[in-house]
Amino acid sequence: MTMAEERAAAELATDVVEMNWDPITRIVGSLGIYTKIDFKQKKVTECHSTSSIFRGYSIFMKGKDPRDAHFITSRICGICGDNHATCSVYNQNMAYGVRPPHLGEWIINLGEAAEYMFDHNIFQENLVGVDYCAKMVGETNPGVLEQANRTEAPHAADHGYRTIGDIMRSLNPLEGEFYREALAVSRTTREMFCLMEGRHVHPSTLYPGGVGTVATIQLFTDYLTRLMRYVEFMKRVVPMHDDLFDFFYQALPGYEEVGRRRVQLVCWGSLNDPEYCDFSYEHMTDWGRRMFVSPGVIVDGKLITNDLVKINLGIRILLGHSYYEDWDGEEVFVERDPLGNPVDRRHPWNQHTIPRPAKRDFDDKYSWTMSPRWFDGENYLAADTGGGPIARLWATALGGLVDHGYVKSTGHSVLINLPRTAGRPEATFEWRIPRWSNAIERNRARTYFQAYMAASALYFVEQALAELRAGNTRTWEPFTVPDEAVSVGFTEAVRGVLSHHMVIRGGKIANYHPYPPTPWNGSVRDHFGTPGPYEDAVQNTPIFEENPPERFKGIDIMRAVRSFDPCLPCGVHMFLGEGRTLHKVHSPLAAATAL
Repeated sequence: MTMAEERAAAELATDVVEMNWDPITRIVGSLGIYTKIDFKQKKVTECHSTSSIFRGYSIFMKGKDPRDAHFITSRICGICGDNHATCSVYNQNMAYGVRPPHLGEWIINLGEAAEYMFDHNIFQENLVGVDYCAKMVGETNPGVLEQANRTEAPHAADHGYRTIGDIMRSLNPLEGEFYREALAVSRTTREMFCLMEGRHVHPSTLYPGGVGTVATIQLFTDYLTRLMRYVEFMKRVVPMHDDLFDFFYQALPGYEEVGRRRVQLVCWGSLNDPEYCDFSYEHMTDWGRRMFVSPGVIVDGKLITNDLVKINLGIRILLGHSYYEDWDGEEVFVERDPLGNPVDRRHPWNQHTIPRPAKRDFDDKYSWTMSPRWFDGENYLAADTGGGPIARLWATALGGLVDHGYVKSTGHSVLINLPRTAGRPEATFEWRIPRWSNAIERNRARTYFQAYMAASALYFVEQALAELRAGNTRTWEPFTVPDEAVSVGFTEAVRGVLSHHMVIRGGKIANYHPYPPTPWNGSVRDHFGTPGPYEDAVQNTPIFEENPPERFKGIDIMRAVRSFDPCLPCGVHMFLGEGRTLHKVHSPLAAATAL
């Protein structure tokens, strides 16, 4: 049955209403969610995700000096620009054959850890938190708010809020106590980043070969004093969010289905160990497994691979229903990788970007986002990052490779040890692999990953101070740009996988393709008809909102989408109209023809 026939059959059986939210934003208003909702069955029957913006970095990077790559690509995003700069520097390190001094790498790790803490905190508490605050819950599910006011918080002694309703009120925007506290914390974490890399979000001291940061005992002490305040903050946040998210499962049986999709998670790993990482492609399998966040491809809860070479070779860029022409017949830049493995034509090293704008048509082309997939040898997996943290924690837990005192991966969970702080005793948290990849668990993982980064940063500070005390003060290593090179950088942007793929010819960039998490999570249907993760997570999501269609806010849909931390920040603009009824027709064949 074709897509059109499936839609027609569904419309025959039910009264279906079209409802669209475009844009849903965090910074640039380019994410649109187009749905069909069956209010009788109380579920979403169809979803399309659109992106209305074309960036074109892969086009204008050609011919540039490779040494400018991190300065240019950091401007891809005004939130995770430092993640792009870092990934580009990793990419250049491989191309130039340069290995930064250990101290330089610890400084980069401290900067990236601060970025994770900053971004996850402000998104979780000041943007996602609004979806679970008392005002929003009162408007969409007043019965749930009444229950929350009667429900004692199990960990009240840890976070200070007696009931779940009190937690919800603390999240009310601008006036909620916790909402305001989280804003203050975001300033502290941004200061931590600037101490390491000079400027946020476009680093001014980050270069291939290391950093230009002047390393002193005072520098790391200033970072550590702020970090310890954040550690104390997280000892309240983790139990508070556990109480809030567990309550939703209790208050709304079946809520685990909101935003749920098959477990197909990808993580490229992040935070290199300078003792092992030499940035060579030939050794990438080994140093990739030494990362402080482990790489991994997870399907149905099982770790398929944590080998960055295999991960790299499995990446495929499918065009699907996007506004581009195929590049069949165009030049192949890389036939074999540096280890002699064949490289597919649809790999980013060989991609050509040929934009062709068109009128939006959900049966044809409807978005600027392509369809990245990971090829396992048989299937093109529409993998997602789960917003970043759930994939990172899942891959790290299954890998069982991380153990440095503050963090330990056990093969089935991640243990996070936070030391005694000024006002609170030592605390240990354990993130356990959940039963589902859904909206609630993506959000919960974001909280635990903040604690994971705080614990990891404590270790990085210790290592940096040890280098200084040993007299190892160099933070940068010189390099030369080769005439020819093929390279890749792997890391994790805040909201998921990030890779930069580069080909150098004649000392200039011949091909450059950055792949951040947004095209993975927000991809369109590919030519096999497989929906992208946003589409898949929203499609078939049940509707628990109590409002009738004429006052429908779509809160369950919003929670599903925003659990992925879509990088389209900063305000939320929705269409809140009554929708448009799709009239029934008498013949499935006629309906299919009409569509």
